[in-house]
Amino acid sequence: MKLPTTLPAWQQLQTLAASPTPHLRELLTDSHREHRMGLTAAGIALDASRQRLTPAIQQALLALAEQSDVAAQRDAMFRGDTINTTEDRPVLHVALRGDPLHAGPWGNAVQADVQRELARVCDFAQALNAGAVLGFSGEAITDVVNIGIGGSDLGPRMAIEALAHLAAPAVPGVRVHCVSNPDAWALWSVLRGLDAKRTLLVVSSKTFTTQETLTNAASAQRWLTDHGCPPEALSKHLVAITASPAQAARLGYPSERTFLFWDWVGGRYSVWSALGLPLAIAVGAENFRAFLAGARAMDEHFCTALPAQNLPMQLALTGIWNRNFLEMPTQLIVPYASRLARFTPFVQQMDMESNGKRTHTDGTPTTVDTGPIVWGGLGIDGQHAYFQLIHQGRHTVPVDFIGVLNEDTPLPMAATHHGVVNLNLRAQAQAMACGRSLQDTQAALMKDGMSEADAAAMAPHRTFEGNIPSNLLWLDRLDPMRLGALIALYEHKVFTQAAIWRINAFDQWGVELGKTMAKAMEQRKV
Repeated sequence: MKLPTTLPAWQQLQTLAASPTPHLRELLTDSHREHRMGLTAAGIALDASRQRLTPAIQQALLALAEQSDVAAQRDAMFRGDTINTTEDRPVLHVALRGDPLHAGPWGNAVQADVQRELARVCDFAQALNAGAVLGFSGEAITDVVNIGIGGSDLGPRMAIEALAHLAAPAVPGVRVHCVSNPDAWALWSVLRGLDAKRTLLVVSSKTFTTQETLTNAASAQRWLTDHGCPPEALSKHLVAITASPAQAARLGYPSERTFLFWDWVGGRYSVWSALGLPLAIAVGAENFRAFLAGARAMDEHFCTALPAQNLPMQLALTGIWNRNFLEMPTQLIVPYASRLARFTPFVQQMDMESNGKRTHTDGTPTTVDTGPIVWGGLGIDGQHAYFQLIHQGRHTVPVDFIGVLNEDTPLPMAATHHGVVNLNLRAQAQAMACGRSLQDTQAALMKDGMSEADAAAMAPHRTFEGNIPSNLLWLDRLDPMRLGALIALYEHKVFTQAAIWRINAFDQWGVELGKTMAKAMEQRKV
């Protein structure tokens, strides 16, 4: 196995990082830089001009990808090779959005399973929205409560909110709610406003043994029976989504309403599977299929574009430069479209659960820093909170700004709102990159009428170092295809970084340890 630090490109990057690099305010004087450092794929455009990169650094990063065999590792994933070695399984979330007309490299059997379950999901979503799914009283279901945690909650919940503008179901109108936390208030705050006769519980768990999910599910079933549902009719209100159908059946979930996915689907990569049923219900089957198609478009780009024009690879390589060579331990993600409010916690799980590892794939301790601390939230809100630390704190924090170019909110002044949002995005990215020198600050204060002495005293407090690297990611619009492509972009970024670091991005033994200890403590209590 090629350890990262033994590669000539890694050593060259260390040398480049130790050499002085021009400040971003100087690099951005190149009028062609934005064009030269821009990439587009699947309706998403990247402007990487505000990264602390020179042509020499970019070439060394491309050499690193080549010497790390990123392309070969990518191809192994898409073939269905057993790349998750600690769990002895392939990693085929990409097959979930495969072209139904072509089996793909994973084979006909996998594609047949995928298309069968996708058809079941879409048919059920359509029936529900048509008022054809009835509760124990014979009345149509109007509310769906998705009960899951981790990947069984974060992906569907994030996508439902991001595509809320498409939620226009037919009469009687089905609303989708999500519950993950086993704190009693989280469940009660959803159930208290619902009618039990018209409520369907969708319980999502890969193993159907997850303590938090089963606790919420049992309590929700008790609520149904307490509100008039006969125990023998409870199955009319239950749906299971799982890779363990036998376990779901033991707990009373009917087989005809048990939707399947497979052990080669990691929870944080599972929104494309039957676990996307709540999304299909919320936005409709056609839009759910478009969501899958957007991810497929990014998959095709990732597999076919040369590394220099490959959007996920470039995002990953820039992150490697910031994490390993500029020694920036965190990554800030700030969407500026309010419908993407949950995108950061979604990527946080994807990235930190995947690449929060300290062991190479051969079992030896990692010789390099691996996954960054991913954090953030809506950019406009952050500007009035933690952006102060970004601008003037002691930490240098690289930023991914995410914006949407076209607005579709049906509000008379929506265009005005949209202009304010995107103006702030661009201004913050520029301010972080260029900052403002002490001399320029003092001159600006004096221009505003401050005396020379007062300006000299105030200038240190109002000077900004700048040189903070950022990516600008622009969706041409926020629709199912672009959202699917955006998620797949970050999936492949995480994969590429893991390939370079030589770690397994697809197990999560730290998460499993906590579950094991909780069960052991519960048994000792009993």
